[in-house]
Amino acid sequence: MNPGPAPYSTRRALDESDLAACFQVRKDVFVGEQRVPEEIEYDAYDASAVHVIAVAPDGSALGTGRLLHGEAAAGKTGGDGTVGSLGRLAVTRAARGLGVGAALVRAMEAEARALGLAAVDLHAQTHALGFYERLGYTAYGPEFPDAGIPHRAMRRAL
Repeated sequence: MNPGPAPYSTRRALDESDLAACFQVRKDVFVGEQRVPEEIEYDAYDASAVHVIAVAPDGSALGTGRLLHGEAAAGKTGGDGTVGSLGRLAVTRAARGLGVGAALVRAMEAEARALGLAAVDLHAQTHALGFYERLGYTAYGPEFPDAGIPHRAMRRAL
């Protein structure tokens, strides 16, 4: 029996339409749902980041995330050039609970490996610590606010 097509796939964002879809998911989740001011949601790092996207079989965007590396990541990783920084992980409300977030984290980790990075850091909203721990991340350092939301730094060796 054929189980049918996968409910979604993940890949690196390839072109301007992919990037526009990534930014729309971020706007819906962070600006719309979490009330993050739009002027701080988008930043100069978006230009050099590796963006990943999860898409449904019909091509609609279900989620996104971004990987910073090199100089762009240094401020978030303690200056270690072998560590990338995952961030801006967002999954649309309709796609939550399908494993999209975990698939996006794994896609960003694959991109980090392809760049030769040894580990990845992220700044997790504290309510999501368990999600990242299940994916092999370990929290370190104190809790801190980002956009008014409590976060903790986490790391995973690749």
